[in-house]
Amino acid sequence: MPTVVSELHDILREAVELAASDVHMHSGTRLRMRIHGVLTVAGREPLSSPQVKEMLMPLLTTDQEHELEKKGHVDFAITVDDLDRFRVNVYKQQRGLDAVFRVIMRLPPTLAELGIPTHLERLAGISNGLVLVTGPAGSGKSSTIAAFLHRVNSQDRGHILTIEDPVEFVHKSKGCIINQRSVGPHTHSFADALRAALRQDPDVILVGELRDLESIDMALTASETGHLVFATLHTRNTIDSIDRLVNAFPPEGQRQIRTKVAEALRAVITQQLIPRKDGTGRVAAVEILLPNSAIRGLIRENKLFHIRSILQMGAGEGMCLMEQSLQDLVQRNLISAEEAKKRWPHGSTKMGM
Repeated sequence: MPTVVSELHDILREAVELAASDVHMHSGTRLRMRIHGVLTVAGREPLSSPQVKEMLMPLLTTDQEHELEKKGHVDFAITVDDLDRFRVNVYKQQRGLDAVFRVIMRLPPTLAELGIPTHLERLAGISNGLVLVTGPAGSGKSSTIAAFLHRVNSQDRGHILTIEDPVEFVHKSKGCIINQRSVGPHTHSFADALRAALRQDPDVILVGELRDLESIDMALTASETGHLVFATLHTRNTIDSIDRLVNAFPPEGQRQIRTKVAEALRAVITQQLIPRKDGTGRVAAVEILLPNSAIRGLIRENKLFHIRSILQMGAGEGMCLMEQSLQDLVQRNLISAEEAKKRWPHGSTKMGM
């Protein structure tokens, strides 16, 4: 009879072998895996509530058990022997305990491996400012930022500090010293960790997610004071990302914040992952905003709606709209026109294909 530990290990090994992005373990239902974006039944009998609990509880520390009991859910990350790393969310529901395991590659990827335009590698070489990577959940934001940090770590000599919830990709110090902090075990909040970071002499800071006014304000301050800050937002296009930053603040302070954002922002990269036409995986479609003097002026003047036309005509500067990226992927036969249409931005010009 296989042990509970070996059974869970076998499930996670199968997920890695199948290139699944997520494993869904739900009490009372069959195991499922998200493969190339599609949630697929993994072919086992339904898992009972006691079975799921027996597999999940040994993963939790005492503090995590208390958090699960108090809040009804808990986030953490694990590394399983010879397999990849996994970000885990365990939560209670009416049938018992559930969990979702997100597969995280053991080694950070490169931008080229992710299909992100390689001209963006230069962002890893700038000395200060704010770089935003945005998109819906599961769009590969963490992987893209990990690729940027890997590039910095390989090329530079400095101090990289990450603030995550939880720590996902584990980076080994190469040219840089890398320290990784997790909200909960290592710090009370993103804002607290950012405030402390300014006294820890970092050159590059990763903020896993800009969740509130305080963390946004601290990230802007860090980027203004000579640090390169990478951060994520759950927004669906580059212009909405800027709007989210500004509108996190009270109306009476937004004029000043628009100026801070205009000066601090170095790039906004919005991405989504789309199934490849040949069924071998997914490919990234990206919208890229690289602020020039015109875009900075529009941010200051609160005329964000004019930025679209600059993105549309900004290929020479490395910019593009999501529609242009989707159309390019169709023309290169990487994705189908049907998949592109599903993800075509609402309200934009109809696909010309």
